[in-house]
Amino acid sequence: MKNNKTRFGLIAVIVIVLIGVFGISQYNGLAKKEQSVESQWSQVENVMQRRADLVPNLVNSVKGSMQQEQKVFGDIAKAREAYGSANNDSDKIKASQELDQSVGTLINVINENYPELKSNDNVQTLMTQLEGTENRISVERKRYNDVVKEYNEQVVSFPKNIFANMMGLGKKDYFKADPTASTVPSVNFDNSTSTSSGK
Repeated sequence: MKNNKTRFGLIAVIVIVLIGVFGISQYNGLAKKEQSVESQWSQVENVMQRRADLVPNLVNSVKGSMQQEQKVFGDIAKAREAYGSANNDSDKIKASQELDQSVGTLINVINENYPELKSNDNVQTLMTQLEGTENRISVERKRYNDVVKEYNEQVVSFPKNIFANMMGLGKKDYFKADPTASTVPSVNFDNSTSTSSGK
């Protein structure tokens, strides 16, 4: 009888230890996935911040020669201010997309209506840097979404979903490109208002 109790106690301890090891493994796996998401989001933010920092240089280089484009410059200033004061990831994404559209308008106007600015070495360098930054944002956004996909699959699959709930972890949002961000507005030079060419 004593042997049976000892054996049962030993089995119970082994089961508890195995459950503990399994739980720790699941916890660590989910924590690493969450850290990967946060790390990749930081990469996205770094590139978006670089773009936000480049924009004033381009604006300052062309502003004096583009007096009738005050609305374009105003839109860029508002978008940069919104990005700088964003309190969460969702607001940053929205402000970044508004900045995309405003900068796209400026570059479009320079290309179509200001050939002398387009041929200016400083302006050309800044436009090339902005274009490169836009490409890096696309790359980092894709990487972020890939990491989010892996993470989301983990937090909804059994048995990890049990541990995810215990840890307070939920699904993360994807960084979706705004469909209007790729639509460059056309500019009406008579009254300096802009309308989206996609509407």
